[in-house]
Amino acid sequence: MADQHRGNGRTAPQPKPQPQQTEKANGLPVQPGLAYAADVVGLTHEGKGVARVDGFTLFVPGALPGEKIVVRAEEVKKQYGEGSLVRILEPSPDRVTPLCRVHENCGGAQLSHMRYEAQLKAKRQMVIDSLQRIGRLDHVRVHPVIGMNNPVRYRNKIHAPFAQKNGHLVTGFYAPGTQDIVESDHFPLGHSRIEKAINTVRRIADEFGLSAWNPQTRRGLLRHAVVRCSFATGDLMVVLVATGDRLPRQDELVGLLRAEIDGLASLCLNVNTGPSGEIMGDRTVVLWGADTIRDKIGDIEFVISPRSFFQVNPVQTAKLYNKALEYAGLTGEETVIDAYCGIGTISLFLARHARRVYGVEIVPDAVEDARLNARINRIRNVAFETGKAEAVLPRWRKQGIRADVIVVDPPRKGCDRRLLESIIAMGPKRVVYVSCNPATLARDLRILEDGGFRALEAQPVDMFPQTAHVECVVLITRL
Repeated sequence: MADQHRGNGRTAPQPKPQPQQTEKANGLPVQPGLAYAADVVGLTHEGKGVARVDGFTLFVPGALPGEKIVVRAEEVKKQYGEGSLVRILEPSPDRVTPLCRVHENCGGAQLSHMRYEAQLKAKRQMVIDSLQRIGRLDHVRVHPVIGMNNPVRYRNKIHAPFAQKNGHLVTGFYAPGTQDIVESDHFPLGHSRIEKAINTVRRIADEFGLSAWNPQTRRGLLRHAVVRCSFATGDLMVVLVATGDRLPRQDELVGLLRAEIDGLASLCLNVNTGPSGEIMGDRTVVLWGADTIRDKIGDIEFVISPRSFFQVNPVQTAKLYNKALEYAGLTGEETVIDAYCGIGTISLFLARHARRVYGVEIVPDAVEDARLNARINRIRNVAFETGKAEAVLPRWRKQGIRADVIVVDPPRKGCDRRLLESIIAMGPKRVVYVSCNPATLARDLRILEDGGFRALEAQPVDMFPQTAHVECVVLITRL
């Protein structure tokens, strides 16, 4: 198995490892382009193996802790470098056959070559390392990661970029850090009906002779197929992202898609003429069916439009939000603020157990969705406002709104410093921090601790099995 593994996908003759020397032409133990024997001693937050060559660190995609490998140095800096896996000399007992045929090139499921139980342990260690090294938070109790019984086919949404290869339309994944598309008809993390729908769209669009958008020439029609599947109802929403507002032979195309995609409830065309890598543009046209589908997290129903943000793993999201609810410690008498509330997912979970919930979100469409979701669930003790949380919270405070609990669920960059200062000034009894990035979580917890709070415990949840991502919910109390 080890000899068959190729981290870079090449089949050319393998270079021999260089002898370990302490001095090289660049003053470092490694030189770009040469191969070396190395020991893998850890895993980065991106899922890369941390390899040591004569004390020098190379980050190597596809390598696992405990392995002895041959690594080619690709890019070398003063303190570390980037490498590619040439050959595995001694494989890890945690190494398994990857889920995907293009695993080594697409970068989508970075850890699918790692035994799932080992993935969970590695993710817990990522959280511990970040809290201790970045936040200097040795006292926080980090629980074992909450995993999944079946850690595949869990995604309710896949976006597949189109490309043109050998005169035909293909779909697949972006190669890491590029807009190059790795061709694939296999999407092992998405619901099986999503995979089937994407392949049907690609086949029919190819039969119609539709072209793919080329980011280099800025020509072509189809950019992405975005498919959502409601786990609650089984309904499918298919969004074709294109550079034009009408497709060739559109009525005929729509008729075929309706006939061949099982469970299709919404078929939309999104117009994206921009040069950037944004998946969707601002304008969406319904080609057939409804303009939304509905799904559930727990027993709360949500309306999902083509551009809505909705958690892609509803099974794990329910576990995450229930833990956030537990940490909030609500008795029914509390006022709660939900910063970064999105379409109201956490707000509505909390509202059934609180006196009043206030949500704030910068995206106007998300706020409208949040209000609609509150109405369809008949939850009336919530109020949503559009704006930056760091600007709205101080205004609410001046208006006399006092929060007993504040919940934050920020993007990967973490909380704005001004928001953290507003939380400190407002002085809630508890803060519940939901994080998708252990590094920015640790940074923000350090600020809150310096402001008079204390982080007590953290519960990691595996929202994205087979990848290097880990979500975490943290209980913080005011001293």
